[in-house]
Amino acid sequence: MRLNKPALYAAATTATLALVLTACGGSAAGGSGGTWDKNATVNIGSLYEPQNLDNTAGGGQGVTEALNGNVYEGLFRLTDDGKVDKLLATDYTTSADGLTYTFTLRSGVKFHSGRELTSADVKYSLQKVLADDSQSARKSNLEVVKDIATPDAHTVKVTLSQRSISFVYNLSYVWIINSQAKNLKTSEDGTGPYTLGKWTRGSALSLNRFAGYWGDAAANKQVVFHYFKDATALNNALLTNAVDVVTSEQSPDALDQFKSNQSYKVNDGNSTTKLLLAFNDKAKPFTDVKVRQAVSAAIDDKKLLESVWGGYGKLIGSMVPPTDPWYEDLTKVNAHDVTKAKKLLAEAGYAKGFSFTLDTPNYDPHPTAATFIKAQLAKVGITVRINTITPDEWYTKVYKNHDFTATLQEHVNDRDLVWYGNPDFYWGYDNKQVTKWVAEAEEATTTARQTELLKKVNRQTAEDAASDWLYLYPQIVVASTKLSGYPLNGLNSQFYAYDIKKKD
Repeated sequence: MRLNKPALYAAATTATLALVLTACGGSAAGGSGGTWDKNATVNIGSLYEPQNLDNTAGGGQGVTEALNGNVYEGLFRLTDDGKVDKLLATDYTTSADGLTYTFTLRSGVKFHSGRELTSADVKYSLQKVLADDSQSARKSNLEVVKDIATPDAHTVKVTLSQRSISFVYNLSYVWIINSQAKNLKTSEDGTGPYTLGKWTRGSALSLNRFAGYWGDAAANKQVVFHYFKDATALNNALLTNAVDVVTSEQSPDALDQFKSNQSYKVNDGNSTTKLLLAFNDKAKPFTDVKVRQAVSAAIDDKKLLESVWGGYGKLIGSMVPPTDPWYEDLTKVNAHDVTKAKKLLAEAGYAKGFSFTLDTPNYDPHPTAATFIKAQLAKVGITVRINTITPDEWYTKVYKNHDFTATLQEHVNDRDLVWYGNPDFYWGYDNKQVTKWVAEAEEATTTARQTELLKKVNRQTAEDAASDWLYLYPQIVVASTKLSGYPLNGLNSQFYAYDIKKKD
């Protein structure tokens, strides 16, 4: 979700997770030919400034975009196609019962402070994710960790309370941090190809090439993330060469000016970001599945997508994007049908409709989507009161306190369908069979069995209209043709900068 708060982010608040290049040696997009400047500064335009620099303390989408893979690294890294590569771990073994993982750490890795990476730092980093005050996107997924042992400086032995087929995958979200580091909300001590330069709040954050990096050096000397309040200002910065690339275009109406200009390249990549109308399934009238189905059927998702994104983006009938292994096209399950919506409302005892408050984050596209939904639901007798709130207010009111009836929110992470197996998650969906399937899928011994079970979860949550999945965002990266090597996809909001080359 494109929350500017924690646990959902992989971000998140509330984490997807977003992974495109290999560690300073991957593939990407952009122009080719000509010589490139190894000492270039690459200026990156973004709408997502970090809340702070700690991804376990509500740093939000912005801290993932800027620091993940660039400043901090994990034992593993997710590739653009969702596979897991070894990074700071060179090897690992798993016990016969699937409960004990033994990891061998890469030698010669140093933190930006100069201290050498040891197993104690890995243990500390895992404990930081699992701490009581952690807002990590993967905290709940990693709570299967029972014990962390460090037999020697380059070995970490993790024992789980139960089998977890996603354990290594989830470790790719864990930043390895110097166990002696302090003030991580405003500073850093990672192992990545860049160190933190200067962060001017409300303006820019710079990263400098780390001379002591264990791998291939970054292809540029410096990257600067410039932060803007709206899409128009972001586009103007690109047009005036104040930035070289925009991480995620949010104004499709502005694309023609770039498409028709040979100085720019418009790239349409893959996204895992879903825009949800999330019901509080424990609050009336959304305790009734027929009401949720009626609301879903009353909203013309195709018309909404077209009005917000033009010809970009995809309709999605569930929480699962096409890039997840258990994807199935379920857009027909609760397809737009006003007659059906009215019939379901009558069957639920709301023939004359009802009213509810929609808590809406104050940044695009939520206000636009909220207004559209209000108009659509009025056609079936439902009155919507829009309550516009800040991201911080959303986190406290909706995510933390569950004090809402319905809300709009973006969920960024891939493979986040499993959150519907947790009745305590903010939307309160509680289907015992779904919870059982999710648990069984996580303890599966094969990926085929995991996929089979999660396809059942996918279909059941769609049939229950657990939420209304409005659409899947496009991932539009616009860049100067002087650039190459930049990420194309928006999986979990990461933006690896180390392979970006800039022509002289």
